Amino acid sequence: MSEPDLHVCALIPAYNEQERIAKTVAALRFRREIHTIVVVDDGSSDHTVSAAKAAGADIVLQQKNQGKGAALTAAYSAAKEIGQIFLLLDADLGASATEAVKLLPPLLRGEADMAIGLLPPDPAFAATGQSGGRGFVVRLANWGIQRRTGQTFRQPLSGQRAVRREVLEAVDGKFANGFGVEVALTIAAIKAGFKVVEVETEFRHHVTGGEWSDIVHRGKQFRDVARTIAGS
Repeated sequence: MSEPDLHVCALIPAYNEQERIAKTVAALRFRREIHTIVVVDDGSSDHTVSAAKAAGADIVLQQKNQGKGAALTAAYSAAKEIGQIFLLLDADLGASATEAVKLLPPLLRGEADMAIGLLPPDPAFAATGQSGGRGFVVRLANWGIQRRTGQTFRQPLSGQRAVRREVLEAVDGKFANGFGVEVALTIAAIKAGFKVVEVETEFRHHVTGGEWSDIVHRGKQFRDVARTIAGS
């Protein structure tokens, strides 16, 4: 049985995304399946807030820089009374944010409690000949998820997700710190008895490459995912 009248809220943590957030919000605003858009600015130094407001976000919050998990926690807190399904989305999706509606059917049909969006290879990035370099972090994430739940996923680090409110209530509406958000949520959902599936999409967003800043970023990811697994 489908549940077409469930209220869908998009939760978007953003940090210095003035160049992309407007397109992301505008794309979501275009979809009638998405009812409320919440953006949390995580201490940006640019014009992310004004860009999100101008694009039509329903709720725009500001906080000092605390990381993605804290931003998602704040976003959920602002919308938990009205939403039944929550879309957790990155701020840099741009026009491809409309792909978020592909995550809804498994939840609306009662086939899953959380749907993870699978991102295809980015052709423009592939043409550069660089490597995204996240393979070792993905392997660590899957090892940890498999060890804790017995399940593995193609893209365990994907931040594009649709989640029923019951799942977020089971984790007290709080998200893990740092880059362990997705792994922690997946483990917690499965251990609580919820069903998690992956869905093919055409999302597009920025991919880290081989610059020093990208290597440091992946190092932080590895550290946070390892901490999440150790504490789950």
